[in-house]
Amino acid sequence: MEEIILFIYIGSLIILFTFGSHGFIMIYYYLKHRHKRDDLSEDLDGHPMVTIQLPVYNEMYVVERLIKTTCEIDYPIDRLEIQVLDDSTDETVEIAANVVREYQMRGFDIKHIHRDDRSGFKAGALKKGLETAKGEFVAIFDADFIPRKNFLKVVLPYFKDPKIGMVQTRWEHLNRSYSLVTQIQALALDGHFVIEQQVRNKAGYFINFNGTSGIWRTECIFDAGNWEADTLTEDLDLSYRAQLKGWKFKYLTDFSTPSEVPSEINSLKSQQFRWTKGAIETAKKMLFRVWGSGVPLKTKIMCTFHLTNNIVFPFILIACLLNMPIVLIKNSGHYDTYFLFMSVFVLAFIASFLFYLYSQKDVYEDWRSRILLFPVFMAGSMGFAINNTKAVFEGLLNKKSEFVRTPKYGIEGEKDTWQDKKYVQKKIKLSVIFELLVALYSFACVIVSLVTLQISAIPFQLMFAFGFGLVAYLSIKHVVDSNKRASEQSA
Repeated sequence: MEEIILFIYIGSLIILFTFGSHGFIMIYYYLKHRHKRDDLSEDLDGHPMVTIQLPVYNEMYVVERLIKTTCEIDYPIDRLEIQVLDDSTDETVEIAANVVREYQMRGFDIKHIHRDDRSGFKAGALKKGLETAKGEFVAIFDADFIPRKNFLKVVLPYFKDPKIGMVQTRWEHLNRSYSLVTQIQALALDGHFVIEQQVRNKAGYFINFNGTSGIWRTECIFDAGNWEADTLTEDLDLSYRAQLKGWKFKYLTDFSTPSEVPSEINSLKSQQFRWTKGAIETAKKMLFRVWGSGVPLKTKIMCTFHLTNNIVFPFILIACLLNMPIVLIKNSGHYDTYFLFMSVFVLAFIASFLFYLYSQKDVYEDWRSRILLFPVFMAGSMGFAINNTKAVFEGLLNKKSEFVRTPKYGIEGEKDTWQDKKYVQKKIKLSVIFELLVALYSFACVIVSLVTLQISAIPFQLMFAFGFGLVAYLSIKHVVDSNKRASEQSA
């Protein structure tokens, strides 16, 4: 039995080590290409027709802000079409319709396209809009984004290269400093947007459209097969189909689009669940096509890491649950050689730290204070293992579910609140109880390690205990806070 436990544990660590050490490759390419910066010239040859699509679903707190800031983009209105693709079932419909009428009276070519069935979810809405879209190019903004006035003038010049099919801008975080939850999210997203996307693009590997704050060449969308709704990450899916068709993508690190990250943890968990499950679905759909294509071997390998990195979550959970028996096995003294070998896995932690360190250092002057949150971020990532493991298995087992959009509450400053908003989760999910139990179990592992003097195991056990405990605590607290505010308002 001890050999079986060791085999499973070491196998899990090998998986985590492999994906964690991939950070060294990212840092290598980053250091190699970091001298290449974006040319933000705003040098437009004329003003091509552009369609801006705004897909929304029950976004009553932010839809007006979205439409107004989109209409404020500096571009000739006779060369601009705006589609509000509204699948809402609540007050959002009326709010959006009123704002659209206001801008129609001002001379804007803006349409409110409302669907009742929500078939295909976001992919279905985007596809429906394309049926009547006039633009040679299509820009897309989700409801939680605020496009800059010069967005089109900065991004469109890159399409002078006829092979460019999509240009993606970096996400910026409007409410980063709002709470610990938003600060950790900002750090996590920066890893993807500052390092991962930048590095892959500059090194010539595949990247993905991030669903918003980018522009597509309309011809590229149709050539790649249009939007498809068989995964929850329609953006990742279309990105791979387009690049396999030979289209090039461009990523802009030095030009950002402000956005609102989830302010409460249950919304964040829903978002992470959708992204994780959708990525697994896309990996199942696209990996065989990637390996059957004529792209170079190193590109195929990088695509594999890109599409499958969420597979780490079940192995994080396995490593956590095996902590207790591993400590007891190690204390027996029969497998000292194995445990000496396992010390090499600390390198993966170092790789992750460097990855996020450079993501902060590249674009922020106050990067030193930001990177101090790294241990909390790592623990929080571990704490999401139950939530995201469920998403991985649903994706692997082809369990279909609806596109659960991430609620937005218009949170920008510290005085803004979400507790009294309509879309906040009101019930504690069963998974939270499991998170709490795993937190207590991990703390018990710390006690056992102290008693048996297995000191080297304690730091990671503490991270597991803190991560699962923090996620469970905030999940409960945010539901309680919301219900308390609701009862106060009804009193």
